[in-house]
Amino acid sequence: MPTNITQIEDTERGRVILRVEGEMLRDDALLIERIGLGLRSENDSEIAIDLADLDLLDSESASVLKRLEHEHGFDLIGIEIFLQSVVTHAEKH
Repeated sequence: MPTNITQIEDTERGRVILRVEGEMLRDDALLIERIGLGLRSENDSEIAIDLADLDLLDSESASVLKRLEHEHGFDLIGIEIFLQSVVTHAEKH
């Protein structure tokens, strides 16, 4: 499944949410990093990455996300929903 990235303006919290659907591989994560850093420099907004609708996350992209969270202050949201979905899928097989 291809990666789909949707930009959502959360005016209530003054941030931009990048909702990621599908699979996230290293190149996808690097693209999200470029988009997020560009948005932040243009708008001086906080950036959140919503992972709730993700189907696959590889270890290399997880490293990029960790860097975005710890070095650049991005919020990672929806990760609990993603993890629960993975566990439920694994239990069915």
